[in-house]
Amino acid sequence: MPRLDTLSEMVRKVLMSFPCLEAPGVPWTPPPALPRATVALVTTAGLHLRGDRPFVSDPKGGDSSFRVIPSGARAADILQSHVSIGFDHTAFYRDMNVTLPLDRVHELAARGTIGAVAPRAYSFMGAIRDPRRLVDETGPEVARRLRDDGAQVVLLTPT
Repeated sequence: MPRLDTLSEMVRKVLMSFPCLEAPGVPWTPPPALPRATVALVTTAGLHLRGDRPFVSDPKGGDSSFRVIPSGARAADILQSHVSIGFDHTAFYRDMNVTLPLDRVHELAARGTIGAVAPRAYSFMGAIRDPRRLVDETGPEVARRLRDDGAQVVLLTPT
């Protein structure tokens, strides 16, 4: 990780403008034994169903909304509208499981490695410069939904 004084002035100013939030503490709950656990997926890859509203770039800090993807969705029904130019979309186009491993968790459930797959996955767009709305609103909403879905283990997959 480069030190700030090694970066260009422009990059340094951009990085210094991002808010830095500190959590008061990190809750920890020991997970259940995986063969009995219901596993859910949450991604920051900006994925959504074909008919859903795409994620958008918000110059005021990023799109903190989320999309719901049924765990039975097919790869052909899922699009990526993540707007960051900071990564290559090619891997997702070749295999959705790179960022949303629905097929893999279903295989784990079929083998008995995990108990079940939660009925829904949730997708956010990464590259959120101002995470306050995510921390205060949309993150807690997805946490409530995951709890209501019976998820006991959540795998967070990046872009």
